[in-house]
Amino acid sequence: MRSLNSILDLGVDELDGLIATAKDIIAHPEAYWDRCAHKKLATLFFEPSTRTRLSFEAAMLELGGSVIGFSEASSSSASKGESVADTAKIVSCYADIIAMRHPKEGAPYVASQAASIPVINAGDGGHNHPTQTLADLLTISREMGRLSNLTIGLCGDLKFGRTVHSLVNALSRYDNLRFIFISPTELRVPDYITEMLREKNIPYEEVIRLEDKLPELDVLYMTRVQKERFFNEEDYVRLKDFYILTAKKMNLAPPDMLVLHPLPRVNEISVDVDDDPRAVYFKQAQYAVYVRMALILTLLNIHVD
Repeated sequence: MRSLNSILDLGVDELDGLIATAKDIIAHPEAYWDRCAHKKLATLFFEPSTRTRLSFEAAMLELGGSVIGFSEASSSSASKGESVADTAKIVSCYADIIAMRHPKEGAPYVASQAASIPVINAGDGGHNHPTQTLADLLTISREMGRLSNLTIGLCGDLKFGRTVHSLVNALSRYDNLRFIFISPTELRVPDYITEMLREKNIPYEEVIRLEDKLPELDVLYMTRVQKERFFNEEDYVRLKDFYILTAKKMNLAPPDMLVLHPLPRVNEISVDVDDDPRAVYFKQAQYAVYVRMALILTLLNIHVD
């Protein structure tokens, strides 16, 4: 039995295999309609979610399986003091695979050690979000045609942005990548990320102004400033609108640059960008269903000829 806690749990060959399976699902959806018949996915979401929870549920339903679970901690026995480990043991009696989101870093890992079925980390605090990264990789691969030879700009909350941390860890294993981290000083990327890049001799820059770097980018990964990660309301208010991508600013970008965003957005991408063909964040949300389908099949050891 295998779980997924970090994107680093998957080798490059496995990442490429999941992306290939997701692309095949897009091309031949009928071949996958009943692959998880009589299988159950438990979605254990101790933290609010729209896209991640619903896309996991849609993925399992598209595979012919069914879904059980809860969408907030208050509707589970966690509100009575039940531990994550005990919850995982109990749910293992009822389901075949678990997708868990939790505000505490490491909680899905604790669950995976206690469960007798695979556990997928669907986001743990400011730490990891490996399945969002799979969606990001599929989006870049399908829309850009490659995962190597890219300049990637990551903009916004790089300190608490678990999607950023997971994506950099994943892309750092491909060839000829360059990262540009765009953030206010207070939200700069954690040191362990830049230390990893230095160890691998992968070039990166840390800057504050988005406009200065837009002309150099192949991919711009926007993120929101996350109110729920702040301890100080005043700091959040001061930083929440630090970056706003507009149609006017998009004029500075290359004609084939992609704009990604893990969503939800607040103000950091103006709605006037939505109709730009380079804006692929809604496609990205759709791609998440396909790659989560591929992951569920892999962890359940269900093979498609």
